[in-house]
Amino acid sequence: MGIGSDGRAVPKYLQLANDIIQQIRAGVLNAGDMVPSEADLMERYGISVGTVRKAMVEVRASGLVETRHGKGSIVRTRPPVRHRSSDRFRRSLRQEGKAAYLAESTQSGAEAKVSVLFVGPMAAPDEIAERLGVATGEQVLARRRLYFRNGTPVETATSYVPWDVAKNIPELFAENPGAGGIYARLEESGQVFGEFVETLQARQATKAEVSELSLSAGAAVIQLVRNAVNAEGRVVEVCDTLMAADQFVFEYRIPAQD
Repeated sequence: MGIGSDGRAVPKYLQLANDIIQQIRAGVLNAGDMVPSEADLMERYGISVGTVRKAMVEVRASGLVETRHGKGSIVRTRPPVRHRSSDRFRRSLRQEGKAAYLAESTQSGAEAKVSVLFVGPMAAPDEIAERLGVATGEQVLARRRLYFRNGTPVETATSYVPWDVAKNIPELFAENPGAGGIYARLEESGQVFGEFVETLQARQATKAEVSELSLSAGAAVIQLVRNAVNAEGRVVEVCDTLMAADQFVFEYRIPAQD
């Protein structure tokens, strides 16, 4: 046992976890480096394999390493993106031809790529239908995308637009809806956005999500569902987004006045 700053005893596994984390942050272990093996850590620190494994659970939870089957733990090569939710939907960005994801990637200095997985009619799932104010199973336009940052998949997103809104905007049915993304096309059609309402929930990734986003087994994801609400109070788009939790830092501006 060690002693923490509050005078309390610190378990050996936490001492080891903190030591490894500090080595990564100090650059002793660099991006792409292998974390020492269980056998090496046992010998170096004089501890049991159980203690090492408990320590590595904490290290993985920090988001600084990923464990690859048969290879061990590797220091991550991709730092988190700062996700400025309250800035990324500014009208001025759309007028400059920048869709939200591309705008935030540019701010972080990352190379962004979008792969369109599906565009077409779909029966509205329960939660989406409720948010859009339509009947469950009613036809909506769905657009599903996979987003990459520096070649690594970090996010999937599916947009749902009411059919009566989408049917007269042909660009929404194209893989590339044009500069500024679908919000720019909706605005051009006469939709005036009043607000964007987001709901976030953290959870463990499913096996399919681990595969799609190239995550470590047991990794956490953030599900963000956003309502795009027009000036009349109608939800004209719902976007269901799934993100690798270690890749995003959320930053919001909250007005201090009414």
